[in-house]
Amino acid sequence: MIYVANPKSIFLKSKLEIKKLFENVLDSGSYILGEEVKKFENNFAKYCNVKHGVAVGNATDAIEICLRALKLKKGDKVLTVSHTAIATISAIVSAGLTPKFLDVSRVDFNMDINQLEKKITKDVKVIIIVHLYGQTSDMSKIKKIAKANSLFLIEDCSQAHGAMYKNKIVGGFGDFGIFSFYPTKNLATLGDAGLITTNNRKLYEKVFKLREYGWNNDRESEIHGKNSRMDEIHAAILNIQLEKLDENNDKRRKIADYYDKNFKDLNMITPIKNIFSKHVYHQYVVQLENRDELMNFLKKNNIITGIHYKKPSHEMKAYKKYCDYSLPVTEYLKNKILSLPVHSGLKKKDAELVVKFVKKFFENKK
Repeated sequence: MIYVANPKSIFLKSKLEIKKLFENVLDSGSYILGEEVKKFENNFAKYCNVKHGVAVGNATDAIEICLRALKLKKGDKVLTVSHTAIATISAIVSAGLTPKFLDVSRVDFNMDINQLEKKITKDVKVIIIVHLYGQTSDMSKIKKIAKANSLFLIEDCSQAHGAMYKNKIVGGFGDFGIFSFYPTKNLATLGDAGLITTNNRKLYEKVFKLREYGWNNDRESEIHGKNSRMDEIHAAILNIQLEKLDENNDKRRKIADYYDKNFKDLNMITPIKNIFSKHVYHQYVVQLENRDELMNFLKKNNIITGIHYKKPSHEMKAYKKYCDYSLPVTEYLKNKILSLPVHSGLKKKDAELVVKFVKKFFENKK
């Protein structure tokens, strides 16, 4: 089987290293928020060229913690997209805030910046930008709009580890950057883990407390926090995987380039590369009319694809009440998009098979 994502194949390449890490952590006697976590916080902050990194349990917690650190009022609105992982929206609601949805661009799947200013009202306090599928949003324009309207800016970089906007890695453009290290991510561990980046010292100190009960150095809760801690094993794995991130992203780009070259004459829209962005292809997402037919055809030939995302957030039962208007591009895309296999563990012969059977599908349609 060829999978849209295959973390097992990637982790097995580091099997001996990971086994050794388990032994080292076991022998250390320190299992949560220890030296490996501190090392990873520093390493990843340096990689992103930001001043501070705070490791947490997962990226959903990371967004909630950041929003809570901003001292907003209950019901204040957060502008973001519906075409994203539900975690983005779940965290907003968990922080006691209200999501306000914007449509996305059909070109790159990111927030439609042309609509951004039109949606800003007095009760909007935050913009959460999602760098979806591994391609950055136009951060210069977004920062300018956020600054002009005195809005906080959060980057959800959960699918964009190592992605660049104008030669600068994401995670340092806003007040906060958010990263997930779920097993299928470009930078991943064997479970849930997340991290917050920031250049603001005061905000760093606030989220540092919020992740662990609001404790000070004497373990006295000075503010109401939560329990969202990274453990030593995840941090140790991430420290070694971080060294391979750029190499692995290059492998994803090569697969994407191979697909682009072979799919250019097919009746299918392949991902656009923004001139300002260095894409890291967390997903390789195509658009076509007969999406489900292609998906089923590939499955019959042992190629497993994905749909990211089949149902947008604003159409889900839990979040319908926050959106009484249409998001035409988002609603259009849900029936057209398909994620093809792209990951650093994908072998050349497997990518060739994907191309072979995609082409065969379109030949059969003639």
